[in-house]
Amino acid sequence: MNTLGVYLIIAALLFSLGLLGVLQRRNLIGMLISVELMLNGANINFMAFNRFLAPDPTVGQLFTLFVMGLAAAEAAIGLSIILALFRKMRSINIERAQQLRG
Repeated sequence: MNTLGVYLIIAALLFSLGLLGVLQRRNLIGMLISVELMLNGANINFMAFNRFLAPDPTVGQLFTLFVMGLAAAEAAIGLSIILALFRKMRSINIERAQQLRG
């Protein structure tokens, strides 16, 4: 049960759920959560390859920490954009946000 294939399947499922969420959601917060799921799937891949294939055990961990930092920055910037959009449009629906196109 503790093989590379199991981890890759779980990571692929997380990434696929995230991609499906981004494509189906019309709510910006739902899309943001789906992007976070996709990043977590990538992190599981980094850690799985680190555990089973990497000669240096810190390489995958460093990549994972870097992606976690990017995810935190993405969440902060994304939430600030969503808040600004809500203040202007009184909605976080992506279809109404397209009206802001200039």
